[in-house]
Amino acid sequence: LISGNEMGVLLLDYLCRTRAERGTMPENPVAVTTIVSTDMAFPIAEHYGVELRRTLTGFNIGEQIGLLEAEGHPERFIFGFEESYGYLSGAHVRDKDAVNAVMLACECAAWYAGKGMTLLDAINALYEQFGYYRNSLISRAFEGEDGMKSMAALMASLRENAPASAAGRKALEVVDYLGGDTGLIPSDVLEFRLEGEAKLIVRPSGTEPKLKVYLSARGNSEAEAAQTLEALTQAVEALLNEGSGA
Repeated sequence: LISGNEMGVLLLDYLCRTRAERGTMPENPVAVTTIVSTDMAFPIAEHYGVELRRTLTGFNIGEQIGLLEAEGHPERFIFGFEESYGYLSGAHVRDKDAVNAVMLACECAAWYAGKGMTLLDAINALYEQFGYYRNSLISRAFEGEDGMKSMAALMASLRENAPASAAGRKALEVVDYLGGDTGLIPSDVLEFRLEGEAKLIVRPSGTEPKLKVYLSARGNSEAEAAQTLEALTQAVEALLNEGSGA
């Protein structure tokens, strides 16, 4: 199964590649993704000279289109995606659009088929070019009033006593989206950027009594990325067990 992140970077690369070849790439192009989506979008966007903007979750990509319209340059927007299979390639729709997404996926698959490649071949080729990225999500329920208090206490503890490392990787930076200078509206999210381009993002769900932890790992090989992701998974599971009293 090609993940939402993988299809996102496949389509980002495909659109940039084909628009550059056809001479239809706008000046100062902009792509948009979310803070919890794969960091693989960064080197791909940089490769094609595309500005990559990150938003909070909730598909705020439409807001970025509105900002470009207010500046008089809606054509600068070329693509937006997030990890849960949400894609958008034009200003005609401001939210996840299944019709647009399916059309893009089929168009991309047909283009690669013309080169004798499947989408799996294509994503593996991108991994070879930009590095192997692996992402996963751990979701832990905190039921009832006591559970909500435990979840709030865990977030407070992470803010006040941020771990210096995780899975043997030093924490290089902690970004607090609630009170930090992120350029985004305040949100109860913590981002831990670790050595070796690994990352953890922790946030309470906006709709359920759950704590969500997004894990990101990069390696020079598939095995290296998978090993890092497994180590991060174990570290997060231990942290959540401790925080929930399990």
